[in-house]
Amino acid sequence: MAHCDPSASKAVDEGLSEEFAVPSHVEEVKKLMAEFAEHHGSVGRRVVLITSGGTKVPLESRTVRFLDNFSSGRRGASSAEYFLDSGYAVVFLHRHRSLYPYTRLYTGVNLLDSLQLETGKEDAGQILVDQNTLPNIAKVLKRYQAVKAAGLLLPVEFNTLSEYLHLLKAAAQALSSIGSKAMFYLAAAVSDFYIPAYEMPEHKIQSSNGPLQICMKMVPKMLSPLVKDWAPKAFVISFKLETDPSILLERARRALETYNHQAVVANVLDTRRGYVVVVTKDTQQELVLTDEEVQKEVEIEDRIVSNLTEAHTLNLCLNKYEKTCCDFVACTVGSRQIWDQFLL
Repeated sequence: MAHCDPSASKAVDEGLSEEFAVPSHVEEVKKLMAEFAEHHGSVGRRVVLITSGGTKVPLESRTVRFLDNFSSGRRGASSAEYFLDSGYAVVFLHRHRSLYPYTRLYTGVNLLDSLQLETGKEDAGQILVDQNTLPNIAKVLKRYQAVKAAGLLLPVEFNTLSEYLHLLKAAAQALSSIGSKAMFYLAAAVSDFYIPAYEMPEHKIQSSNGPLQICMKMVPKMLSPLVKDWAPKAFVISFKLETDPSILLERARRALETYNHQAVVANVLDTRRGYVVVVTKDTQQELVLTDEEVQKEVEIEDRIVSNLTEAHTLNLCLNKYEKTCCDFVACTVGSRQIWDQFLL
């Protein structure tokens, strides 16, 4: 099996500092993430970093035009809810204005059409909510407030590719303190290409100059230093999206061999909301929604998170108890039951 080349990992780390501008707030955010991880780790709670949404690649320093992708952050936002339901604390590293846990259920709803000022109160008084427009809003609000009160969700926002890369590194280093209790669920749709800052025009590219030719460099693969150096004990899941089903599993297995992490969630563009394959070094498991489940609004992310939390539990068991982990599993199941009762 192939392993990460130490020199390659070092090159990625150095290139990140040289070619991508460091966000001014990265150290402050890193401290918040470290405190969040240490707090929850100290009480035995697992912490998952979820990356969500697409990355914006500027074409000019004073950005007017940029390259983007279709990602809305749906998978990351919905997965965050299922991880929270499973007893995890969540660092939610998400694209600015992408979908957000709980509020993502009401995307497309005009909020003002869902609210009504109580008659005769004008500028004061109670606001009435139309629960037909916002279905299950009471239940969703109760769950969100419980998560917020318990301090289980730490949102961290990014916009550009540069911000994402530096914040991911900071998150990995921050969560490394809790070792194998940390999980990385790398669901963001990260660009494979970028224009270095020193090659970017400062001002808006003028169309009067004629057809545009762009030469882009390959974005450094962050999995290598993350797995080897930044958070070597963490449980790491990457995602592989393809449009050609015939190459999907081969590409997923190649990623595992190259980066030596724990799992790849492989999916095809056209069927990604109802079918994925979770690929590990030794197994592959298909997760499929039936037509009936789709009609009942069952989400594939529920299955994905359930599969991966079980795998993470097994990994923790093997690390802690080697051949036997019955006591640990019993404790984990008990924690899940307590959490479910808390949210009822």
